[in-house]
Amino acid sequence: MKLKLDPEGYQPPRSGILLLQFLIGALFFVFVLRFWYLQIHKGTEFARQAQNNRLRNERVYASRGLIKDKNGILLAENRPAFGLALVREDCPDITTTLAQVSVWMDTPLEQLIAKFNQDKRKVKPFEPILLFTDIPFEQVAKIESQLMHWPGLITVAHSKRYYPQSHEFAHILGYVAEANEKELAMDKVLSLGDTIGKQGLEYILEPRLRGEKGEYSVEVDVLGRALGKVLVKAPQHGEDIQLSLDAQLQQKIVSLLDTHAACVIVIEPHTGRLQALVTTPAYDNNLFVRGLSQKNWEILRDNPRHPLQNRTIQSTYPPASIWKLLMIGLFLEEGIAPSTHITCTGSVTLGDHIFRCWKKHGHGSVDMKRSLTDSCDVYFYILGEKLGIDKIENFAKACGFGSLTKIDLPYEKVGLVPSRSWKRSRFGDNWYKGETLNTSIGQGYTLTTPLQIAVFVSSLINGGNLMKPLLLSEDKPQVLGKIPFSEETLAFINNTMRLTVEKGTARVLRRNDAIIGGKTGTAQVVKLKMVGERRLKADEVSYMERDHAWIASWGKKDDQEVVVVVMIEHGGMGSSTAGPIARKVYDILFSTKQEHS
Repeated sequence: MKLKLDPEGYQPPRSGILLLQFLIGALFFVFVLRFWYLQIHKGTEFARQAQNNRLRNERVYASRGLIKDKNGILLAENRPAFGLALVREDCPDITTTLAQVSVWMDTPLEQLIAKFNQDKRKVKPFEPILLFTDIPFEQVAKIESQLMHWPGLITVAHSKRYYPQSHEFAHILGYVAEANEKELAMDKVLSLGDTIGKQGLEYILEPRLRGEKGEYSVEVDVLGRALGKVLVKAPQHGEDIQLSLDAQLQQKIVSLLDTHAACVIVIEPHTGRLQALVTTPAYDNNLFVRGLSQKNWEILRDNPRHPLQNRTIQSTYPPASIWKLLMIGLFLEEGIAPSTHITCTGSVTLGDHIFRCWKKHGHGSVDMKRSLTDSCDVYFYILGEKLGIDKIENFAKACGFGSLTKIDLPYEKVGLVPSRSWKRSRFGDNWYKGETLNTSIGQGYTLTTPLQIAVFVSSLINGGNLMKPLLLSEDKPQVLGKIPFSEETLAFINNTMRLTVEKGTARVLRRNDAIIGGKTGTAQVVKLKMVGERRLKADEVSYMERDHAWIASWGKKDDQEVVVVVMIEHGGMGSSTAGPIARKVYDILFSTKQEHS
């Protein structure tokens, strides 16, 4: 029996139709939801990714501002440099590519991989990772000819810092180097591979010198090869800076110091403008720009002559007899008459201790003027002990000691003006009268920087103003304070400094074409070395046990007026070591313009 179906009368189950409609609706809803997600919710992001596959932003490095001396001589400039970078997104085989780069650059592959792994998390996949920053042009040309076979590798043109007079200005200019992770995190404008100022004026003036990077929009193909580019934002180059320093003077002073560990300061007393700020030995700051190996860094750091240290502001020394200029001011301001006589027999006894004068058999009867011209220690022992450490402390601080000079260089030290409270805090002990005697002649705990001495001596001949030391030509003179010296006291000290040059311990500075005032100093490093009754000479003791040699002076000729301070570590007597160098500095300063140039 055959079953006959009636097509017109057949009706499928209603539940099946509803199920089918639901499935079609659900499918349509999923499609719409996915469309919304892709086109609207994630549309901007995917559009940006698509754009990145076709268009990329390429940084245009801004040239760093130049640094020049007062006469326009270049001290810090920029030279063309080429780097090699890798774009991960365009590189099909990173390991093989890095292996090829290690061959080109003669660099261990492990070192290259370590750098790549360290830097890749700091940039996006389509951003370049700088593998090398300074490749010789000839090598760049060879690499360029093979780049078509190595997708993902690109060469980068930029500029690198160069210091033509590195040793003469290293401590002033400092240097630039690649920004580290901490610096990148603190400054969002910086990118991986950027260089910034790390020391000196390069560090202090970083915001002005850096400039502002520009940007290219680069169209690339599927292999990441550039098809064309458009400048979107032009770079803004850094600001050029002119210093008050004289490069030729600086060079000549460096040659005078020869192998000494020393420093020389030449400053204009009425304005605070620095003409020379010299420290030796120095270092080649170009080494830091290229990248210093750990071994070479340790050699510099551990050098016993400390070439990295700016002795003018970062080293402190006992001021020795230079301090007597301050003490004379204190005596006079406390009402002690210049005619006050004290008999020097060669020493003073306090309890069980003998405090000796530099002149073994003494100076005889000495008044205040002669105490300075002949640098009689006994005179200062007796009057200093009479006034006491509290008055010395307060007076010294009022003269700028124990404070920053506020020069625009980093890591300046304040030195030390000792006091009762300082000793109690430092050693847990009371202050003793014998320590007052040592302080009165600039020995003991007292420490100053050479620049503090230069600023103080400047105040003696500019009317008592403590001027901020200036390094930039554009800076206006700035008075930071006033020393507590009356006009009469200033006149007395300046006249006595002239006598010290004419017939006292600073006779080495005497000249016929200028007016010079000065004071020498010999700072003890260790207790006096004696053989019987004879004091050993400098060349009879080890280098590190020799005294430091000082001379602080001012000079006037025609419309020129300068202060010259020389400090030589372990140089022996100030008059015999520092003095001759100061004289040669004045020879340069007071020569004709033709001779100076």
